[in-house]
Amino acid sequence: MLSTMADLIARMTNRLQLSMPHVQCSPGPLNRHVRLKVLVLALAALVYPAAVMAPPSFAAPSRAAVTNATLPHPTAEMRDAILTAVRSGKLIDLKTALELNEMRPDIADVPVDDPVAYFANQSKDGKGLEILAVLDKILALSPAAVPLGRDIENNAIFVWPYLAERDLSKLTPQEETDLAALMPAGDAAAIKAAKRWVWWRLSIGADGTWHSFRREK
Repeated sequence: MLSTMADLIARMTNRLQLSMPHVQCSPGPLNRHVRLKVLVLALAALVYPAAVMAPPSFAAPSRAAVTNATLPHPTAEMRDAILTAVRSGKLIDLKTALELNEMRPDIADVPVDDPVAYFANQSKDGKGLEILAVLDKILALSPAAVPLGRDIENNAIFVWPYLAERDLSKLTPQEETDLAALMPAGDAAAIKAAKRWVWWRLSIGADGTWHSFRREK
């Protein structure tokens, strides 16, 4: 124990000298102050060695596993607002969710004046029921959390379906099943052949902002 303490004190002294070259290890008040600081650091290193001795890590956060049940509250509220329109069976009810945004979500390559009318035109039935069905399917799956900074909890984009952020050449059996539930086999095969997501993708920020809902090309 004593030898370990002495070794730690020696290492801490060297580190302090490197960081404060103007401080010399000669007798005097300043030196006693430095020695006291070294002793405190050494004691802390014995109790919390990883915290004191290891260099700080500044690695960017990885994509975190998340479910619809663990979404940030603002994100969950926007998701629920979209699902309210889905459950009503009326595309016009999607306006409520759209109006919660300060800006319109990205839905097309060109600006769209009336998102509801645009989605109706994109739907094969002409009423938007196909779009509502797509929303229902993708929002039923878990999202992928794509970090935009170091604070993954408050600075992230949540993307539905999570498959849109997966390596399509390495899907697990469960992911293959989820993909088959989303779309016809022909569309699934086309996505795999393209090796990128070329289907509907929706994203909502951690702050509840609805960023996008479009069919990727």
